[in-house]
Amino acid sequence: MKEKEKTRQLRVRDIEIRDDFWSKIQDLIIDEAIPYQERVLRDEVEGAEKSHAIENFRIAAGLSEGQFYGFVFQDSDVAKWLEGVAYALSVRPDKALEERADKVIGLIGKAQQPDGYLDTYFIIKEPDHKWQNLQECHELYCAGHMMEAGAAYYRETGKDALLSICEKLADHIADRFGPDKIHGVPGHQEIENGLLALYRETGKEKYRDLASFFIEERGKDPDFFHKEKAGRDWVHFNMDPNDRKYMQMHAPVRAQKQASGHAVRQVYMLMAMASLAKEMQDPTLYDACRTLWEDITRRQTYITGGIGSTVHGEAFTFGYDLPNDTVYAETCASIAMVMFAKRMLDIEPDGDYADIMEKELYNGILSGMQLDGKAFFYVNPLEVVSGVSGTLPDYRHVLTRRPKWYACACCPPNLVRLMMSLGTYAWTETDDCIFSHLLIGQTARLDKAEIEVHSSYPQKGMVSWKVSPRTETPFNLAVHIPSCAVSTEIRLNGSTINDTAKIEKGYLYLHRAWQEGDLLELMFDIPVRRVYADPRVRSDAGCTALMRGPVVYCFEQTDQEGRDRLCTYRLPREAAITEELCTEGPLEGMILLHMQGLHLKPAETLYSAERPEPDTASLTAIPYYAWANREEGDMRVWIPE
Repeated sequence: MKEKEKTRQLRVRDIEIRDDFWSKIQDLIIDEAIPYQERVLRDEVEGAEKSHAIENFRIAAGLSEGQFYGFVFQDSDVAKWLEGVAYALSVRPDKALEERADKVIGLIGKAQQPDGYLDTYFIIKEPDHKWQNLQECHELYCAGHMMEAGAAYYRETGKDALLSICEKLADHIADRFGPDKIHGVPGHQEIENGLLALYRETGKEKYRDLASFFIEERGKDPDFFHKEKAGRDWVHFNMDPNDRKYMQMHAPVRAQKQASGHAVRQVYMLMAMASLAKEMQDPTLYDACRTLWEDITRRQTYITGGIGSTVHGEAFTFGYDLPNDTVYAETCASIAMVMFAKRMLDIEPDGDYADIMEKELYNGILSGMQLDGKAFFYVNPLEVVSGVSGTLPDYRHVLTRRPKWYACACCPPNLVRLMMSLGTYAWTETDDCIFSHLLIGQTARLDKAEIEVHSSYPQKGMVSWKVSPRTETPFNLAVHIPSCAVSTEIRLNGSTINDTAKIEKGYLYLHRAWQEGDLLELMFDIPVRRVYADPRVRSDAGCTALMRGPVVYCFEQTDQEGRDRLCTYRLPREAAITEELCTEGPLEGMILLHMQGLHLKPAETLYSAERPEPDTASLTAIPYYAWANREEGDMRVWIPE
């Protein structure tokens, strides 16, 4: 890793997204998803899974009577929603929403105990069991999300009420855990990221140091949770403390060579490790991140960006085990991968990280939200089969329709907080360089320059950067060229500069004393391409998938000629693929793909010595993120070729 450079911490208000693709997503979340999720958190949506999360805070504050309801980590839903609101208020100020959020923050403050402790489950239900079950009970996890929300709300609005609550909570935790105190670690990593967020806002190194303690302590005593369980006479989920890989407790973090266990826990841990590697200038910690990055992205990631291939523990399994119809691919896990990738980019600009951000954003995350912003997927399958998916025992987690909410609702507010902070993932500004990571139309107000980006991506390969410098000192502008780009042309102020351009690890670098109105243009083709899996991925053997730019496509039963089960269709290797811009219905504005395929006729008997007879059939593929918004039926990403 390079020597430490000063990296500016961006606020959402610094980046104004104006993009044909992403502005619609942000508008949808502000207009529909955020108010909808608020109503759910208040138990005001008929037919949705009960949340009770805000009411839990009212009960803990003594403002209401009743019992705690929900999972032990129910508080985190409110925290993530508040973080999303903080970013939304910068994208589009809304006084009424801000006032409602401030009232929720006031409620949280009333629920906090005098010593700083804050967790409604234990305040209401089990006050004598605080901090006795780190493996199962998520006290540190909930604290981490609340800290991230407090830091974000302060950074975006300037209001410090929630930040102060979180500092009291962090101080309470610091009084209990540390090198000369309890050598405990969280069962579910996240407190590390919350503490680092507090450190960045307050400058108090004790928060950074406590985050480092939790990371460094992990796996040093693989039997910690076993000893913890033996020391109490109660359990919550009755998890097995000997399943050390599930919680990444099997070895110290630098000695872990393969991603294992619960996918979200694994990547939340990596997010903190990457942040600490940069902050502490620790190349061994960065190398550990890189080792696990390689394992995840080279051996355990779906084409959609999904990670965590089994429902059992929402977990990684082993390399190339990527079943499409029993997949888990939790939305939160894809969100975590974007956050991890950005932290790695802040250490070392590498197109590998930026390409993964794109893969996750355009596919495995967007698929987690319905096109109306009011229903959500927890699991993101690459194949569903009517009558099987969501029905048979091994497939019940693979739903064919997005529910209104979940009892375990970690994903919907997580999606909101990421999408509303999207602009901060598009840039890194260091001492001598501005990095543009995502080809999103926007205006970025940075220290060295204000940069106006116009983008037709991902529909077309046309992007431009108009620079208004704020310094006469020369600096680098480095823009990411996606790996899917073909026949790239680079122009500076109208002149082609391909022959002289410096391209390194997927980034185009231009070093100059920038002048007002300097214009960098990037033009490239985005052909439809067939993608093939490594032959060791047994689920994709003999199949192909279609991509256009960063967008993965899928087939839905409703679009195919004859509307037969999707397993009866084939895509000939030589079949031409044409594009069509959809102009009406739920898929309006999306590019659809059409091709002539084959349909295998049903046989007279279950087994036969005769090969199935094919007929020609018109096939249509749609963007994967848009599936399950129309007629219910089969869906698949990989089609036999």
